[in-house]
Amino acid sequence: MAEPVIILDYDPGWVITFQNLRGQIEESLEGLPVTIEHVGSTSIPGAAAKPIIDIDVVLPSTDTIPGVIQLLERAGYRHLGNLGITGREAFESPALLPAHHLYLVVQGNSEHIRHLRFRDYLRSHPKETERYSALKKSLAKRFTNDREAYTDAKSDFVEAILREASETP
Repeated sequence: MAEPVIILDYDPGWVITFQNLRGQIEESLEGLPVTIEHVGSTSIPGAAAKPIIDIDVVLPSTDTIPGVIQLLERAGYRHLGNLGITGREAFESPALLPAHHLYLVVQGNSEHIRHLRFRDYLRSHPKETERYSALKKSLAKRFTNDREAYTDAKSDFVEAILREASETP
């Protein structure tokens, strides 16, 4: 049985958890020229979220993907492929680390831009963050045991924010 959808009020400790994870990931990547971004709802002050940190490891080009996958696997991550989303490689995190989703994206590709646009728009629009948080809480109650339905049900809101963000200078 899948884990239930649990949405918590914003926790400033999520930033600290991200910083600790970033340090461990940087160490695993042996000084490769990458940027490590905190994305997703835990990166947005005031946003309610599943207590799972979303992390983008941003690569300069697709050429480095195979080597980075190898280094992450050596660090205990399990490569899951793109999970049906082109432009992103997903990983299951090691069991002993705090809950997080790790993704490889290439600088400036559509998934990278999408993650940053969504995060940055909500960071600068607290009323929309409140609306999104309320929606997620209500959907978590409605779809507690169905993560796929929960995700599908919030997709219209997410897409509307992304459209608005792409139109905002």
